[in-house]
Amino acid sequence: MYTTTVDATMGITVTNGKFSADYALDGSAMNPLEAFYASLAACAAVFTKKACKSLGISPAGVEIACKPFAGAGGPLTLGKFKTEVRFPEGFTAEQKAAILDSIQHCAVKEIVKDGASIEFLVSEV
Repeated sequence: MYTTTVDATMGITVTNGKFSADYALDGSAMNPLEAFYASLAACAAVFTKKACKSLGISPAGVEIACKPFAGAGGPLTLGKFKTEVRFPEGFTAEQKAAILDSIQHCAVKEIVKDGASIEFLVSEV
């Protein structure tokens, strides 16, 4: 379970019992929406590392840049999320294709794609 206690500061700390993440509303740290986009970029990196491991190659030097694009509903909607991957010299076309395919199956992205069927519940306890 992820928990936070709201206070009067501009900071927010969310914990899951084992780890914590800090967010802010004043620009001193990522806000939750920025962190969501960052999680998509991090997921691409995780799947890059997994693909490289299965290919028996080092992921060192692979650069991933991600950019969200607002949807028709404005800046608080996501219409497109572009991931660009730059490979260092030495990667074959087959290795690049395998890594790009792996990134397509990032778990966070798959959850977002399934979003319309996710049920969100908010209740007082």
